[in-house]
Amino acid sequence: MGLLSEERLLAEVKQAKEMVQTCIQCGTCTASCPNLDFMDITPRHMWRLLLTDHVQALFSSKSFTMCSSCYFCTLRCPRGLELTQTMGLLKQAASRLKLKKFKRSSLFYKAFLDSVEKHGRVREMEFMTHYFISMKNPIIPFGYASLGLKLLAKGKIRPEFSSIGKGKGKLEAIFKKVAELEE
Repeated sequence: MGLLSEERLLAEVKQAKEMVQTCIQCGTCTASCPNLDFMDITPRHMWRLLLTDHVQALFSSKSFTMCSSCYFCTLRCPRGLELTQTMGLLKQAASRLKLKKFKRSSLFYKAFLDSVEKHGRVREMEFMTHYFISMKNPIIPFGYASLGLKLLAKGKIRPEFSSIGKGKGKLEAIFKKVAELEE
């Protein structure tokens, strides 16, 4: 990782820490989280790790990647902390670290956004094809084959070979602005 990337990563972690600096460890965020059962440490524990500079332990956890950005924690926080936004910063920092444990989710999000940018909406078949190809493991798709067949049979997804580029350009300004902000 280059010096600029490391500086940016440290700045994101520092910003995240400042955002939760006044956390009183009440546990409301944990009690509000609908994804708590899928986390290995609680949101309250994550904030404590961040505040005590145990960032390595935080990034060893998968909890912040399980955040679905529902804003329940932010809405219910008695201190009015922007917890969902803080989670977003941690996700960005983990993505920049290119940690192996987050490779699958990073590739998933990239394939999803590429499809949206290309078509103006997600094209499920193309999106999943690109995702599986990016995983570079030909066995992974077989684990999803039965689900794919069920979705096809119910008409939830369908192969779309026509209308290529139908939504192209509709979201171009948004993607361009995001690219500018990320630089």
